[in-house]
Amino acid sequence: MDSEYQHVSKGKLKLKNDSDAKKKHKKKDKRKEKEKVIRAMLEDPGTGGERQQQTPATTSTGRVLTKAEESFKKMQEKMQHKRIVEKAQMTHKQRVEQFNQHLDSLTEHFDIPKVSWTK
Repeated sequence: MDSEYQHVSKGKLKLKNDSDAKKKHKKKDKRKEKEKVIRAMLEDPGTGGERQQQTPATTSTGRVLTKAEESFKKMQEKMQHKRIVEKAQMTHKQRVEQFNQHLDSLTEHFDIPKVSWTK
């Protein structure tokens, strides 16, 4: 006797435009980017890790950025650099201690009430 499912295809379901619609994108590794910024800062602190560009800035698609887009990108890089430097100054233990001090300074109003089904 033949099984009912003998003629069923066992591969994944293929949609009509599956090849065009979903292309896997490579994820960016944020740690590597942060390490590059830190290395650039340590090697040449005079430039502040910013890249000096002689040609107009372009995107990955080749489009030329406007002045507003360029300044926005520079501010984003500057803020990211600032965050990295601030995080690098404190160890994890120091951050935990600071967080615990903050929690101790809060009033009891913010405490989570104890919930019991038996009482």
